[in-house]
Amino acid sequence: MKNIGFLSFGHWSPTHGSQVKTAADVLTQSIELAVAAEELGVDGAYFRVHHFARQLASPFPLLAAVGARTSKIEIGTGVIDMRYENPFYMAEDAGAADLIAGGRLQLGISRGSPEQVIDGWKHFGYRPDEGESAADMARRHALVFLDLLEGEGFAEPNPRPMFPNPPGKLRLEPHSEGLRNRIWWGAGSNATAVWAAQHGMHLQSSTLKDDETGEPFHIQQADQIRAYRAAWKEAGHAHEPRVSVSRSIFALTSDMDRRYFGRGGKESDQVGFIDQQRAIFGRGYADEPDRLIEQLRRDEAIAEADTLLLTVPNMLGVEYNAHVLETILTEVAPALGWR
Repeated sequence: MKNIGFLSFGHWSPTHGSQVKTAADVLTQSIELAVAAEELGVDGAYFRVHHFARQLASPFPLLAAVGARTSKIEIGTGVIDMRYENPFYMAEDAGAADLIAGGRLQLGISRGSPEQVIDGWKHFGYRPDEGESAADMARRHALVFLDLLEGEGFAEPNPRPMFPNPPGKLRLEPHSEGLRNRIWWGAGSNATAVWAAQHGMHLQSSTLKDDETGEPFHIQQADQIRAYRAAWKEAGHAHEPRVSVSRSIFALTSDMDRRYFGRGGKESDQVGFIDQQRAIFGRGYADEPDRLIEQLRRDEAIAEADTLLLTVPNMLGVEYNAHVLETILTEVAPALGWR
């Protein structure tokens, strides 16, 4: 059995053929897709966060709106770039959105991927400390955020406050109990996966990672997951770890499917460079259901993970994306034991 969710990058563009022409379109359709996915029995609605781009950027209003319109589906991010975040403000926003959703947030955070502009976090008012890289700054912001979610008081109260205070030092409000144990780290290497485990965060491993051994992507990703789980066990955390992988998977069951994806997914891994680091990008899958099932059986990382996030072509509209999700749930997942 697996948790199956969707991951939307939230693209919008006023180009011909796009069903998502404006920022308003992508926000409202993201909510509608989450509602439709919950009705289909999908387990999670996850959204990517990018700045300075025609994509979803400010996650908490969207997460709160999805939480208000749904009742069961997990609501998450994959991922929030912590180079851009004020951990204090973020803790308040996250607490509010989680309370609106009734404790269903699953927040993926990370150092982020290359953005549309050079050092975009500088425009948000952030600078790495002396001797610190931007990735180090992201991890520092993340650890402050985790501490704040613990809910311990840290601020000295005003002796003459406008409103009565509870005794002792004050914490940020609103505080959502349990959110600290629902934070995920998007890891692009084995070392950062181990670091996430040491700090009690779940693991989001996406369709790219540092090429550390030259082996096929799914084998390297499976090794990363095993390293993460070993580090978690050694750390002795009280809660159970979770691991997600994301994949582009399309079951071709209609003429429209074949028109959009009939040429197949990326049938082999791709190699590129991110921040001068050699990276390997996992393949996509698109085929008739019976052949698709056999291909997915050989993906070692999917087998290792408890959660699978299906990346969706959100610019094709809510109705088509609901169809994509439904075909995976009905035509593929049962044969693989995911349902």
